[in-house]
Amino acid sequence: MEMSDTQKILFLVFIIVFFYLIYFLAPILTPFLIAGVIAYLGDPIIGKLERAGLTRIVSVLLVFLIFIIIILSFVLVIFPLIEKQISHLLIRIPNIIDWFYVVFYPWLSKTFSLSSDSINLDNIKNSLIQNWGTFGSIFENLLLRIFSSAQLFIIWLSYFLLIPIVTFYLLRDWDILISKIKELIPRKHVALTTKLSNESNIVLAEFLRGQLSVMTIQSIFYSSTLWIIGIEFSLLIGLIAGFLSFIPYLGVIVGVVIASFAAFIQFHEILPVVYTLIIFGTGQIIEGTILTPLLIGERIGLHPVTVIFSVMVGAQLLGLFGMLIALPFAAVISVLLRYYHQQYLESDTYKS
Repeated sequence: MEMSDTQKILFLVFIIVFFYLIYFLAPILTPFLIAGVIAYLGDPIIGKLERAGLTRIVSVLLVFLIFIIIILSFVLVIFPLIEKQISHLLIRIPNIIDWFYVVFYPWLSKTFSLSSDSINLDNIKNSLIQNWGTFGSIFENLLLRIFSSAQLFIIWLSYFLLIPIVTFYLLRDWDILISKIKELIPRKHVALTTKLSNESNIVLAEFLRGQLSVMTIQSIFYSSTLWIIGIEFSLLIGLIAGFLSFIPYLGVIVGVVIASFAAFIQFHEILPVVYTLIIFGTGQIIEGTILTPLLIGERIGLHPVTVIFSVMVGAQLLGLFGMLIALPFAAVISVLLRYYHQQYLESDTYKS
């Protein structure tokens, strides 16, 4: 049965209203999206535990417990190390300013023939030093300021409470939710919808699980190798580079710039900078030749330019929420485009 004109108009209105609500409610949808991603990643594990003889609720509790342990380990172990390195960085800032004043600026002036009046470095330096007490206290008072705001406190508290609760219920009822959604599909479209949803599921699973694995391995690799050559802020730099690696080349570019700068400031020699370049070059080779083909595969089909464009569009439209959904959304769209491209190639319009 074909849709009438009225039904088509109503369907179009529904789609427009739906996307408008997504745009309007994006700030409060983030914890639900995070919970959904966790549930999506955890459901296959629960399925394996069920096939091993455990009940659904026991499997959910076990996976949920593992998730809580991972989060607590990160908070109790990684966060203090990051805080320590940031505090150390804040202490080193005056020395970095002096290095710019004594070493870098004279070299810059000599190399590019800059006049002494082109940049009033004395004013910049004095201003930074005079206000350094304020800069140093920002990090120490950050949490206090966040929680002193009632609105921000409610947001943080809602995130802290909502994500575990929503994750638990989604994990428990995941199969039921999927079954209910399948029941809504018109019978004549079940086969095609099932085919496309299975392909989309494969793409999303490979992307999410694979990309998280790549980011984790990259963070560990960069942090450990930078620590081996003695870079003071190795953990901080490694985490930043690893986290940004989901955007092609951004992680390695940011990591190279920060690590090279940190190495030169710390050692005042070129050799440590060369070591950092070798580290990030090696990391990029490992990612491109081993990690991405092995953990993500070629089924994603997203060109690096498409990835960058998708993230930028998502950030522009929906902020953090948009960045989180940009690549999974683009991956699903790629499945649909491949299907319709194949349909077009097999159509009479193309063949004629």
